[in-house]
Amino acid sequence: METPGAVTITGIESEAKLSGAQPALRVQAVNHYFGAGETRKQVLTDNAVSLMAGEMVIMTGPSGSGKSTLLTLVGGLRKVQEGSVHVLGRELHGLDDRSLTLVRRSIGFIFQAHNLFDSLTALQNVRTSMELHDEAPAERDKKAIAALTRLGLGERIHYKPGQLSGGQRQRVAIARALVNRPKLVLADEPTAALDKASGREVVTILKELAREEGSTILLVTHDSRIIDVADRIVNMVDGRIVSEIFVEETVRMVEFLKRSKLFEASAPDTLTTITQKMVAERLPVGTVVVRQGDEGDKFYVIRRGGVEVRREEKGTATTVATLGSGEFFGEVALMSGERRNATVVVTEPDTVLYSLKKQDFLAALAAAPSLDQQLRSVFFRRQ
Repeated sequence: METPGAVTITGIESEAKLSGAQPALRVQAVNHYFGAGETRKQVLTDNAVSLMAGEMVIMTGPSGSGKSTLLTLVGGLRKVQEGSVHVLGRELHGLDDRSLTLVRRSIGFIFQAHNLFDSLTALQNVRTSMELHDEAPAERDKKAIAALTRLGLGERIHYKPGQLSGGQRQRVAIARALVNRPKLVLADEPTAALDKASGREVVTILKELAREEGSTILLVTHDSRIIDVADRIVNMVDGRIVSEIFVEETVRMVEFLKRSKLFEASAPDTLTTITQKMVAERLPVGTVVVRQGDEGDKFYVIRRGGVEVRREEKGTATTVATLGSGEFFGEVALMSGERRNATVVVTEPDTVLYSLKKQDFLAALAAAPSLDQQLRSVFFRRQ
């Protein structure tokens, strides 16, 4: 049915994934256990997630759900027991202690416990993360001072931790993690000791690092005040990643659907629910998306590119419509229960469709009477 080369991506995806870029961090089939023998307990179960370069992902979930454990595996602080953890081009499963140490040098760590050296000043604490880099002392000081100043500590660079507030100590720890502009930053509750304004400032800096340097940020938090800054939200429950939401692309898709006459009357929460159940499909020219005579199983919205609708009668195929960005198809068979009445073929390069399974499509109709009415109006016009 489909031309070779078609790529299906589960869920609403970022533009980076739609472009086919390779992830900076990839976790696959990861299980982890604490203890041994009769006391052995599984704390992570079959986890899979990928993060792209330049992406900021927030991981949420109840306390004790396994978030911090997964973070330590990704950071090479624990050895991978089962599954694959691929970080910045390196597979961590099977690495020895020395190799894991080398991997950790390319990662910036921010933990809720700041772990500063009490005998060192803020400047000296930040410099400790730069000792292995081949730079002149003056250059190290320059970078450390810049990092501290950016976090509002420019006048306290010579203060020791005992002379700083809890929030200020946390900002020193954040400066220490970011001073080398790492390609991967792992943060465990980095805003827990900060007030709203300071917490917002910190995640904004992390976001800028992702955008400007192409760094990847994985941040564990319970802080609902900063959720909107993320590109994606991953939720973990009982040791398993159970859901993920691409924030920016979800917002973009909601706005995209609202511009369509079909969805313009739908409430934002209805549109958000619909988009989070959609699947992105990047398809090459010539792909047969729908074939006349087949059973209907999906509804489609064109995100990018275009398709032709062709109807065959008495052995002759005729193009009856050309559809582009913002238009949709596939609803007739789903609503009537009959077989597809036309074939739909991709005609433009780099076409991206968002599809919705039949059961999710029908559930969306049941939840939104205005959407149902709009679709039925279109349905009768297309007969």
